[in-house]
Amino acid sequence: MNQVVTPHIDWAAVAPLVALVGGSLILLLAAAVTTSKPPKHFYTLVTIITAAVAAGGAISVRDRVVDAAEGPFTAIAGAITVDEMSILFTVLICVAVALTALLADDYLRRENLDGPELHALLLLSAAGGVVMAIANDLIVLFLGLETLSIALYVMAGFHLRREESQESAMKYFVLGAFSSAFLLYGIALVYGATGSTNIAEINAFLSENVLESTGLLLAGFALLLVGLGFKIAAVPFHVWTPDVYQGAPTPVTAFMASASKAAAFAALIRTFTVGFDLYAVDWTPIVWAIAVLTLLVGSILAIVQTDVKRMLAYSSVAHAGFILVGIEAATERGTRAAIFYLVAYTFMIAGSFGVATLVGRRGDRRHALDDYKGLSAQRPVLAFAFTIFLLAQAGVPLTTGFLAKFYVIGAAAQSESYALAIIAMVSSVVSAFLYLRIIVAMYMSDPDDTSADGGAIRMPAGAVIAIAACVVVTLGFGMFPDPIVDLVRDAVPVLIASP
Repeated sequence: MNQVVTPHIDWAAVAPLVALVGGSLILLLAAAVTTSKPPKHFYTLVTIITAAVAAGGAISVRDRVVDAAEGPFTAIAGAITVDEMSILFTVLICVAVALTALLADDYLRRENLDGPELHALLLLSAAGGVVMAIANDLIVLFLGLETLSIALYVMAGFHLRREESQESAMKYFVLGAFSSAFLLYGIALVYGATGSTNIAEINAFLSENVLESTGLLLAGFALLLVGLGFKIAAVPFHVWTPDVYQGAPTPVTAFMASASKAAAFAALIRTFTVGFDLYAVDWTPIVWAIAVLTLLVGSILAIVQTDVKRMLAYSSVAHAGFILVGIEAATERGTRAAIFYLVAYTFMIAGSFGVATLVGRRGDRRHALDDYKGLSAQRPVLAFAFTIFLLAQAGVPLTTGFLAKFYVIGAAAQSESYALAIIAMVSSVVSAFLYLRIIVAMYMSDPDDTSADGGAIRMPAGAVIAIAACVVVTLGFGMFPDPIVDLVRDAVPVLIASP
């Protein structure tokens, strides 16, 4: 009788996942066993503490990763990778969780939705994002994607009294199911071509064997790009983005635009730049075409919108195009540039939707451009913070957005993708009109009478802390970027064979 061999579990490596899932279960258990209403901010505090513990768990293994004797390693029979990149993205996702929890704290009470459900779903979704960032196997990546997505489907439709929220959840679910199917078929085709779903084993097979026919493998590449392209909102897989971003509760949109996109890009970077680097000449033209479409469609369609959340949705599409510019370079410099962009973008977009959360007021419906008219007179500090985020997204110097765009365009130029670099610069100029349009509405227009229907704009402590933190990161590291640059320099994914 054959003995069943179970993989050794390195609990330190999976500590962030245990913390996130455990925190979610604690929230649900506490709500189930208590009959009295918990203290104010209880769910938010538990969520933030859980995110901090998960981030600390990721940082705690960094000493092993940087140790020359051990270095980056795999765990659970090679299913996950622990390296500088996985640690960075785990911490980044945990930071996004904390920011979202702060934004949602007052929002949920304002909308009479206060309860543990959103926070529990937030932690579960983050756990899925972490799995995607650390996955060293395509099946594990798929499981992480589904965990992330299913929780997001529910979160998008969390505001039961808003038809837009229910509609956004349904659109996201239906299109997300299609994208998951494409990803799964892509994994099946890659397995058929290489005989493995482990990224390191796939790379080893491709380096040791010359395929007589690459059709099956290239079809797998294409389907994987479709599945992951949906999550990063790349054109032409972006059609869900404006409707879902507009209809979902605004704090959920902040998480969706930051953590979800970061996790998907982490998976894309590890899969293609590590697993399929030997076939870069085959997949980089596809990424080049997707990047061009994403840059142009995102920037052009953004400027014709009249709803600020839809503007930011199309803007996020354009930002995905910039990140793809770095990935298309298929070099270490390009990968570093893409990772730096993701770090900078997380704070820019979370802060932007944080402002939108407050301006939306009760009902979460006041997101038209007219609702931002005269914001500088009503809430000058809030208008200033939003201006910082908008200028950063436009790529104005002394912000992290400028450095992010400079790095990805520089990487494209170094890899001799001059046309792509020029298109990215043109797209940045076009997008600048969008951001200036919102700034003009805030500073150079009188308040619209209809914008006062929901009362004065409240400034709850949690949202203020989150927005202030995003401003500090966007401006502080824009002027003194060395700490982030040092982190990103060592965060290039590495290929590690299974033990």
